[in-house]
Amino acid sequence: MKFSLYRRNSLLSGIALLAAALPALAQQATFPTGPITIVVPYAPGGSSDTTARLPAGGLTKRLKQTVLVDNKPGAGGNIGAAGVAKAKADGYTLLFATSSHAANLALYKQPGYDLLKDLAPVSLVSSIPNVLVVSSSSPAGSVAEFIKLAKASTNALNYGSAGNGTSSHLAAAEFTALAGVNMQHVPFKGGAPANQELLAGRLDVVFAPMVEILPFVEGGKLKALGVTSAKRSPRMPNVPAIGEALPGYKSEVWNSLMAPAGTPAPVIAQIAAAVQDVLKDPEVRKQLESQGTVPVGSTPADFARMLPAEIADWAKAVKSANVTLD
Repeated sequence: MKFSLYRRNSLLSGIALLAAALPALAQQATFPTGPITIVVPYAPGGSSDTTARLPAGGLTKRLKQTVLVDNKPGAGGNIGAAGVAKAKADGYTLLFATSSHAANLALYKQPGYDLLKDLAPVSLVSSIPNVLVVSSSSPAGSVAEFIKLAKASTNALNYGSAGNGTSSHLAAAEFTALAGVNMQHVPFKGGAPANQELLAGRLDVVFAPMVEILPFVEGGKLKALGVTSAKRSPRMPNVPAIGEALPGYKSEVWNSLMAPAGTPAPVIAQIAAAVQDVLKDPEVRKQLESQGTVPVGSTPADFARMLPAEIADWAKAVKSANVTLD
């Protein structure tokens, strides 16, 4: 009698658990059934915002639901990231995460989220190098000549950046440490004013995202001496990687999609597959490549394997810059 009662209670419990799980299983089977929001944790109009909007349009077609871009800037991208980390883990809220989020773990004592624990990798979207650019009137015509110039200068050369802790700052700081040169950091509120100061001759060098300085380089107003990526950029094939003259140097900016931790694996896989499909579209690739951005499109597993090494690399760059932001 007790055994029969136990079996009945177990059966009832199993039915209850199955009933509770059915909505979640049904959601995974029919995902998506409504709009998806990609949170871009930076201001509208910037390179991250522009890059995010390209795949967003393609995802709308492939997932057959509207994919919206919601800008939530602040604290170097931490505000938007922390918001997504706390969002419902159902695939309807995604983060357009960048390499800055990996650096932020070392830059901020309390960024408000743990990149490895609170967010789940979906797919790398693209990568883009910074470019070591100098005035067209600079005597330096190569990375080696620039290092020689910096070492010979009586006064420290000055380099501009988009602000403390930005990729342009960290790329330059790591270069300074590895090359053994003395350069003075001049932070600005964004990349555009730093580039303008370089054009005006009031800065010696800027490590700027390729998308920002392409028009000036192609117009002959600035000289590109090297790219910060490990390899040369297809967009600037004649510009060497800095590592060719300075072995061991690499500082590459990447963009990605991440979801709140706990988002069902089938949902993440479905979004990742859609991202990869979008990035195979010739028109999307053409638009990204025209601004110096390299389309990637990775699996969640490949992205997850990459993250720890990226966090370590950016922590090293932060240490070189000797900066914290809180």
